[in-house]
Amino acid sequence: MKMLLKKMGQLSSEYLDRFSGADQPTLYYNPNGIFSGLIEYLPQLKQKYRPTPWLANAHAHILYLDLIKKRTIKLRYDLLEQLKMSDGGITGIAWYGLDLPANTPTIVLLHTITGSPESMRELVRDLHKYTGWRVALCLRRGHAHLPMPVPKMNLFGSTQDLREQLLYIQDKFPQSDLYGVGSSAGTGLLVRYLGEEGEQTPLKAAFALCPGYDMETGFDYVHPFYSKVMTKKLIKRFIQPYQETWQVCPSWKRLLEVKDLSEFERLYFELAGFKDYVSYTQATNPIYVFENVKIPLMILNSEDDPVCNIRNLEPHKDKIRAMPNIVVITTKRGSHCGFYQGLMQTESWATRLMADYLIHLSRTQVQASA
Repeated sequence: MKMLLKKMGQLSSEYLDRFSGADQPTLYYNPNGIFSGLIEYLPQLKQKYRPTPWLANAHAHILYLDLIKKRTIKLRYDLLEQLKMSDGGITGIAWYGLDLPANTPTIVLLHTITGSPESMRELVRDLHKYTGWRVALCLRRGHAHLPMPVPKMNLFGSTQDLREQLLYIQDKFPQSDLYGVGSSAGTGLLVRYLGEEGEQTPLKAAFALCPGYDMETGFDYVHPFYSKVMTKKLIKRFIQPYQETWQVCPSWKRLLEVKDLSEFERLYFELAGFKDYVSYTQATNPIYVFENVKIPLMILNSEDDPVCNIRNLEPHKDKIRAMPNIVVITTKRGSHCGFYQGLMQTESWATRLMADYLIHLSRTQVQASA
């Protein structure tokens, strides 16, 4: 009888795995690089990721993230600071864990395309909970209703603004090691910055969640529904409220009529401070400097992501396998920035992975410097 019950349990588990798309993650990395040994310390990568069964559908998964998680997670930030950039523009930092010891590591978190302190609460909360570290959510121009005194903003952020934010963080916590995490569009800023800085970055390691890789083609594969919805959000949050600011940019009114992300991305270069689309992409596209990233970088994509399509990864697999400090992880399910697991008490498999990865690297780096 026990054998029969055990067999029935195994069959039920296998059926549920097939239904939900549970599978062991696929890894792309250089077997002679730094991740060949590190992966042994991350058991998640040697086991199946089992998504929440009732979120097996990618659209249900992303709607759950947007309509439930982002609206129900409660978190009170310690402080929301506005920072004046060298050109007079305004960015910000939302802090969580300010009361931690001065030498506690700090996670520098770069948000999504329409990100805000409210929409990033779950990731901030869980990164702090799993690591015990301080989190500095770096806000880009125009986000969180920040003033826009200078007619300049970038969907993917400015590496110069990020440098100034990092200098401010370092000045505030000089004993704190810094680690970078980018989510969705925030990965574009993270990787572009890392590629420009090379070995000079103060960040010890980084994690990129659901990147689009090449920003010139990434939006071409976004599911039409999400492309339309996100474009409306961009217009509502960053164009309409700042119409007086954009008067000096002749092209701004054309953006009010845009219907999809790809068109928006190709038209707004003047608002980002560039004379044409070519100069804009040369200065901001992370793919042009990707090979100059020198610190450990872990990247996670889901094969069913309707926003950052897995096809964006395909042209870069060989380059990634040749780099000693990069690993890309893909899962069958997870949708866009969700990766939920558990039946009723859902939690992000991805956030647990990035926390374990950063903690292990931190311990390794401390031991190496001792």
